[in-house]
Amino acid sequence: MTEHSALLNEIRKLIKSSGPMPVWRYMDLCLMHPRYGYYVSRDPLGREGDFTTAPEVSQMFGELLGLWAASVWRQMDSPPLLRLIELGPGRGTMMADALRALRVLPPLYQALSIHLVEVNPVLRERQKTALSGVRSIAWHDTIDSVPEGPCIILANEYFDVLPIHQMVKRETGWHERVVDVDANGRLVFGAAAEPTPRFDVLLPPLVRAAPVGAVFEWRPDAEIMKLATRVRDQDGAALIIDYGHLRSDAGDTFQAIARHSFTDPLKAPGQADVTAHVDFQALGRAAEDVGARVHGPVTQGEFLKRLGIETRAAALMQKATADVSTDISAALKRLTDTGRGGMGSMFKVLGISEPRLTGLAGLSDTVEEEDEAAS
Repeated sequence: MTEHSALLNEIRKLIKSSGPMPVWRYMDLCLMHPRYGYYVSRDPLGREGDFTTAPEVSQMFGELLGLWAASVWRQMDSPPLLRLIELGPGRGTMMADALRALRVLPPLYQALSIHLVEVNPVLRERQKTALSGVRSIAWHDTIDSVPEGPCIILANEYFDVLPIHQMVKRETGWHERVVDVDANGRLVFGAAAEPTPRFDVLLPPLVRAAPVGAVFEWRPDAEIMKLATRVRDQDGAALIIDYGHLRSDAGDTFQAIARHSFTDPLKAPGQADVTAHVDFQALGRAAEDVGARVHGPVTQGEFLKRLGIETRAAALMQKATADVSTDISAALKRLTDTGRGGMGSMFKVLGISEPRLTGLAGLSDTVEEEDEAAS
């Protein structure tokens, strides 16, 4: 990672010509700039990349999500055509594992039409290799171009990269947080000169008493409302898995990861993955506002255990060598553990469905208390 990235020069020019830019605009440029954006031209996954997602940790993750989809399909009265949609499918690993599990149910497997929403041409090629034997598959830049019909949508680590707005509380009110350039040419955080009028009336209850200096993050509801409206109107359900918090609150979670380590999000834009935690209460509230049913959220560890990951791990270890059994055990721990290095409590799982689906496997209809280990 070089400090003087090509995108850094572009951002400096934009700030010089138009003034400091909001954090959401900076984040969008870092990830999706047409030439230098992080997600436009590289494979960021795995040991040789910058981060590892749950599907890359173990086949068990994708297999269980496939079986979860089968359970939902049955609840939907087993439609003869089901669009299985994945948002941000990475290398195609999760979908490949899910489809392998679904082959044991020929009626469902024959009903499937696979749709992958992916803008990265490098990752599209990885996905085509991983899913080369799939008979009905299509790629899309957005979910809008996926044909209508009964659907199940999977979104693992998708919402965390959608740009956030950050607001900073000052004595004069809430000001939009911005990115500026200092006298030495370095990117620095600042705040808009004028407060956002009446922003405090929009705040969640936990944030209204925040002290001066507090940061509040929010994402526009357009993406989650689009997803929720689709499953509400066309029969189906969506599963959202991401790292974040259960309740809307103040806090600065804007971060960057490069080579599996945290780094300064203002250093070398376009060369690191910039993300922010997902506010699951906000997602659920937006989905309910359009009339969809919300299930959960629950922690990833609890969700996977309810789906039977421990039983699946034991079955795999019975047939494996000692070394492979050790790897399976380590993967199980990483996916479900609530301690440091584990994904079990930091990641949450939220289900959204048409109103008539009153329960989804692995999820409840009430918000659970957040595990202290995730804080």
